[in-house]
Amino acid sequence: MLVTSMDETSPPMIAVQGLQKSHGSTPVLRGVGFTVAAGELISVIGPSGCGKTTMLRCLNCLETPDSGHITIAGVTLERAPGTPLDANFESHAHDLRQQVGMVFQNFNLFAHKTTLENVMLAPVVVQGVAPEQARATAEKFLGKVGLGEEFHHRYPSQLSGGQQQRAAIARALALNPKVMLYDEPTSALDPEMIDEVLAVMRQLDAEGMTQVVVTHEMRFARDASDRVLYLEKGEIVEIAPPAEIFQNPRDERTRRFLRRFL
Repeated sequence: MLVTSMDETSPPMIAVQGLQKSHGSTPVLRGVGFTVAAGELISVIGPSGCGKTTMLRCLNCLETPDSGHITIAGVTLERAPGTPLDANFESHAHDLRQQVGMVFQNFNLFAHKTTLENVMLAPVVVQGVAPEQARATAEKFLGKVGLGEEFHHRYPSQLSGGQQQRAAIARALALNPKVMLYDEPTSALDPEMIDEVLAVMRQLDAEGMTQVVVTHEMRFARDASDRVLYLEKGEIVEIAPPAEIFQNPRDERTRRFLRRFL
């Protein structure tokens, strides 16, 4: 869903300020800050090891920020430098996770469960949804991603890579998140399977889902994003509409990176 400008009267769906994270003594994120409007699709690009995955994992509280401010769908998580973690922080982190669906590059489906069972599991275990309701929800979202009834009782080993990733997207959607986060969702796929996964993400964008996508798929970043965020050495170099990023980047670091792809 093309968002040309953020409504001044509406708060952003995602707001990040001063996000810092180190692994040991190595800084990974150096005061990252950006906003994402409701319904935007943001592609995050940058060299390997620049902090893209760590930033995404901090948004979902899979990694704990050293400091900074994260707000997603009205739920705020804050940490001052050096502040110890406490029950209040963990409570806010739990609330934040409920707003977010996460899709990983390696699918992370349970091999011993069917496609339908994989999608049903989190609503039942995490949200306490009745199995009958979880089943109906799973069937709905599997249909949305193009996995009809003939796929419901197949195990992950009986699915192609693209089908597994689409099942993983359905699993995330079954928790009714306000935001979807993707960490290199097509990197483990053969080229012919990439488009079927990207098509699902385009469909969600058209329906107004807020999405942040860490990707090396420059074609997708250029053609499907509302804005592209370029990250290098743990800092946001620039964030702009794809036409600007790909045709007239402001920073030499962005130009240098894109020369390898364009």
